[in-house]
Amino acid sequence: MKVATFPLGPLQTNSHLACSGGLAAAFDVGGDPAPMLDFLRKNNLTLTHILLTHLHCDHLYGVAALAGATGAPVWASPADRFLMDTELGGGGLMGLPMVAPFDFTDVSPGEAVLAGRPCRILATPGHSPGGLSFFFPDDGVVFVGDLLFSRSVGRTDFPGGDSDALLASVKARIFTLPGDTAVYPGHGPATTVAEERRHNPFFSEFA
Repeated sequence: MKVATFPLGPLQTNSHLACSGGLAAAFDVGGDPAPMLDFLRKNNLTLTHILLTHLHCDHLYGVAALAGATGAPVWASPADRFLMDTELGGGGLMGLPMVAPFDFTDVSPGEAVLAGRPCRILATPGHSPGGLSFFFPDDGVVFVGDLLFSRSVGRTDFPGGDSDALLASVKARIFTLPGDTAVYPGHGPATTVAEERRHNPFFSEFA
């Protein structure tokens, strides 16, 4: 699997494409998806899904445009649906733009095939109530949104955030993955499970 990352939108949200065998899946779309569409065209890739790790506006600004351009279905957790009726999900928070409306299909934790590859959809609440992570066991890759960052974790002071739940999600769902699993967050550089176990200051017990 090849992963291409595009920092998009007003908060430079990491918008990822996971690509394999002529297929691709998108994870969060933080702004104008033109660079993602250009990459898909140049590499002759068909987009199978648009997956949303959570429904905060800075991860959503390009969803409607990417879905409209490709016809790919959008999946997100129903536990975050309420956020779309707030400034945090629908936009306008702290002067940020509004989010163009889009429809999505409710998805629950479990097994799926995305971009032609087996994927485990993990429930990882904390940053938001419906936070999801997407782990590809055969490829050693997990997309975590704003759950976990290189040497940090996501904020929990927004509506629905829960710091205890976030730390528990990381410990139970992410730190139990193989150490060489590549972790692709919603902001900042990629890391690995082993690196965060050893060096993330929020989890000193793993050092």
